[in-house]
Amino acid sequence: MKYLSEFRDGALAQKLAAEIRAITTRPWSIMEVCGGQTHSIIRNGIDQLLPPEIELIHGPGCPVCVTPLELIDKALAIAALPNVTFCSFGDMLRVPGSARDLFRIKSEGGDVRIVYSPLDALKLARENPNREVVFFGIGFETTAPANAMAIDLAQRQGLRNFSMLVSHVLVPPAIRAIMESEDNRVQAFLAAGHVCAVMGTWQYPPLAARYHVPITVTGFEPLDVLEGIRRTVTHLEAGEAVVDNAYARAVTEAGNQPAQRLLEQVFEVSDRGWRGIGVIPDSGWRLREAYAGFDAERRFDVSAIKTQESALCRSGEVLRGKLKPNQCPAFGKACTPRTPLGATMVSAEGACAAYFNYGRAQA
Repeated sequence: MKYLSEFRDGALAQKLAAEIRAITTRPWSIMEVCGGQTHSIIRNGIDQLLPPEIELIHGPGCPVCVTPLELIDKALAIAALPNVTFCSFGDMLRVPGSARDLFRIKSEGGDVRIVYSPLDALKLARENPNREVVFFGIGFETTAPANAMAIDLAQRQGLRNFSMLVSHVLVPPAIRAIMESEDNRVQAFLAAGHVCAVMGTWQYPPLAARYHVPITVTGFEPLDVLEGIRRTVTHLEAGEAVVDNAYARAVTEAGNQPAQRLLEQVFEVSDRGWRGIGVIPDSGWRLREAYAGFDAERRFDVSAIKTQESALCRSGEVLRGKLKPNQCPAFGKACTPRTPLGATMVSAEGACAAYFNYGRAQA
């Protein structure tokens, strides 16, 4: 692919790793917020190129993984209804609820569809006016504009048989919660490039200043990640609490302002529960009252949901950066991609999936 190979050059990767080793004088703990970066780190062995003083902590950057179990169970209850066509991205289908997953609902006769855009779900709603079409709208700020657009279009087009089960979470409040946790040991962050492509970098300087941590916006290719780490270590060694944009080819300070205006129009900030973490204040989006008719939680009576987490699964500790996936006793044994105990083992951005798929069985 054009321009891609230049960000995967092995010789340049070794050079960057050598520069990181040369400037490192003491131990540092750096959290990558994005699950896509976690997969790049593990797939390319980036953590194994770094000096032993540098620890990469995998953060709660997988939106599928942090979707609360209660909301997963609500999705399952809605999907099982007889007149519902339930639409989702593919990696949600294997995420375990309290007792089953969307694949099980589909095997039992539920109309569960894999789609590649919320616009696919809108199309199904137009083509099937006698069915309720529900889209599972999850994600960080990256996917939220497309979901906001779908809701706005549904209202404009009068698609009253379309609704969305919303589970959007926001990165800056998660950073705040991590830094304010009692046993926090994160000293710097690699911020997600695709989130910042939408939202810009303007939200991060107050966080860097308040918690005295450098935050480096980073891409996803091996050289992107290594350059982000190099810049971060440079700032740590100098005692600089700054925001550094190492992904300038895609990210600006202001971000995508038309997308931000649409988000402001359709969504409002709310408290949000994170699976394995708990409720983080002002860390999510919900539909504004003007669009409440498209809220699947309101449209369907799924309030009496009782959840039960697996007693063996320790994915909550993985999401909080307290445990590496291969340090969980169930990893690769009771918990595999075929028999997942938690979302982190089956999500495309889950840390446990990365460790399993790329052979990191040994702690």
